[in-house]
Amino acid sequence: MSVDVTLPVLSPKDFASDQEIRWCPRCGDYSILAQMKKVLPTLGIPKEKFVFVSGIGCSSRFPYYMNTYGMHSIHGRAPAIATGVKLANPDLQVWVITGDGDSLSIGGNHFMHVLRRNVDLKVIMFNNQIYGLTKGQYSPTSPTGTKTKSTPFGSVDRPLNPLSVAIGARATFAARSVDVDIKHLCNVLERAAHHKGTAFVEVYQDCNVFNSGAFEFASKKDQKEDNVIYLEHGKPLIFGKNRDKGVRLNSHDQPEVVELGKGITEDDLLFHDEKSEDMNLAFLLAGMRYPEMPEPMGVFRCVEQPTYNDAVYRQVESATERNGEGDLEALFQTGDTWTV
Repeated sequence: MSVDVTLPVLSPKDFASDQEIRWCPRCGDYSILAQMKKVLPTLGIPKEKFVFVSGIGCSSRFPYYMNTYGMHSIHGRAPAIATGVKLANPDLQVWVITGDGDSLSIGGNHFMHVLRRNVDLKVIMFNNQIYGLTKGQYSPTSPTGTKTKSTPFGSVDRPLNPLSVAIGARATFAARSVDVDIKHLCNVLERAAHHKGTAFVEVYQDCNVFNSGAFEFASKKDQKEDNVIYLEHGKPLIFGKNRDKGVRLNSHDQPEVVELGKGITEDDLLFHDEKSEDMNLAFLLAGMRYPEMPEPMGVFRCVEQPTYNDAVYRQVESATERNGEGDLEALFQTGDTWTV
């Protein structure tokens, strides 16, 4: 006999914990937290089925502020811990909260492998291009020449591009948004939540204490229209306050900005295809960086591929069918044993 169960109608307030939020005033993290609380009630998932796992950094206080299950883990290892949570609890929706330093420095290896494995996790990277928690050292995404407490004469490193790393690791979902672009960020988070597999979202997040204004080109209302392209599947790459500029490929198959009109039409432009199995377009878009090019925002890649966790579940089911249910105590007593 089937029983209809009506889930309670949730609101953002239901996902707010009783913990005092300890981020600096005007930190971009507040906006990301607020948008997450808006998105979760729309997913139709019981509150107790969400888990947030974080690493180390300002962003990693996130689980304290969500009225869900969560874990504040160790530096760079959140993807590994979240993988274990998902494998042991298939019915949970597991989110990884990380920063550019946490995931691309000490956690680079874990970040890369969770993407290539396509574990069914949602990975949100707060990218502020600085180490904020330790008071302002340069990070793996800090632009060359950035002067910080650890690089007083300017960084000589070449920065990592998070989306290029993700797409290079064959991420099945890769996207970017900005902390204060509320509607856009909500849309991207919602799409990530519905993706089957690893969904990676880079969020440009302003650290107003140690790296203020790093993303004004993409957040200021009077600037972003000329500096940002909002990606839409199947649509041409058009931008500008008057929607009169676009991006096409030149004779060397490199992107270039052109003005519409004067013999150039929308048909001459590059069209976005987030469903393409070929990663070249997504990789090309990830390489478009301000100020040389307008920066794309939105979903770069969204493809369906088998997930790591489903493959593991099938192996376990197959082994159980062959050998029966396991006996942990019997396993401990099997083979070579010794007494100390």
